[in-house]
Amino acid sequence: MEVFRAVMFAGGVNSAAQMLHVSPPAISKVLAQAGKASGLVLFERVKGRLIPTPEAHQLYVEIDQLWRGVEKVRDISRELAEPEHTKLRLVCSASLAPYMVSRTVARLYEDIPRLQCRVRVYSPDILNQALLDRSTDLGVALLPHDHPNLATVKAYQCGLACVMREEHPLAKRKLVRPADLRGERVISSPETTPFGQTLRRAFGAAAEAMHCDFQATSSTTACWFAQAGVGIAVVDQVSIAGGLLAGLAVRPFQSNEKLTVSILRNRYRPMAVAERAFVDAFDRVWKAMPAR
Repeated sequence: MEVFRAVMFAGGVNSAAQMLHVSPPAISKVLAQAGKASGLVLFERVKGRLIPTPEAHQLYVEIDQLWRGVEKVRDISRELAEPEHTKLRLVCSASLAPYMVSRTVARLYEDIPRLQCRVRVYSPDILNQALLDRSTDLGVALLPHDHPNLATVKAYQCGLACVMREEHPLAKRKLVRPADLRGERVISSPETTPFGQTLRRAFGAAAEAMHCDFQATSSTTACWFAQAGVGIAVVDQVSIAGGLLAGLAVRPFQSNEKLTVSILRNRYRPMAVAERAFVDAFDRVWKAMPAR
């Protein structure tokens, strides 16, 4: 079809050969095979020139229309392989947006400058639903998100950190232990949430002597209030990566508790090129992140 179309378009064997970067004998051989296979006389030679028959003209109309579709598929395939104008929809947990997701997207734009990206910060239940109803492409979540229709693309582990105003006495310590928080107002998280349960296990028996009368639903929010002097916050180490909040002292918190950071997708929705590029960029940012 490609050779026949080229001969019809160019008006001759030699011109078609130049267009397809092959030899004229190769063109003539393919035309002969095409005529034999179709049972049609496609060209007649008149005074040394190939003249298309009426059947060839009718066939050309159909083949030309079909070939335009082939070229469109070829162009789309190239665009998908090199997604210069592709779209990416992300949802993430609040504590992952300030450092990890923002820096990952920045790296992604270095490779795909015309990427159309949308990022939304959702609570865990809405994050799951956005992946399940396919209104988003990837989710970047803190803590496990178990659902039979969700698949984990990649998972990471991080520990806990203690944040407080720089003038707080505990800021002088290199490591903060649960016992050090006795008598302190500790910004906690509701025990009905997975993170709240993690903190409860991390505090252990020392929790009974803490003042946990203020609660925040995310580590990022807890840091804001610690910055204002409301109390001391124990948060996931990812939320304070990069030292984004001025006036806060950050110290490691002694605990065996680990938090899972996961990149999630709908199990029944294969990943596109831009999504794979995001996962690769996220992995590079994670490895370059300050000590967790």
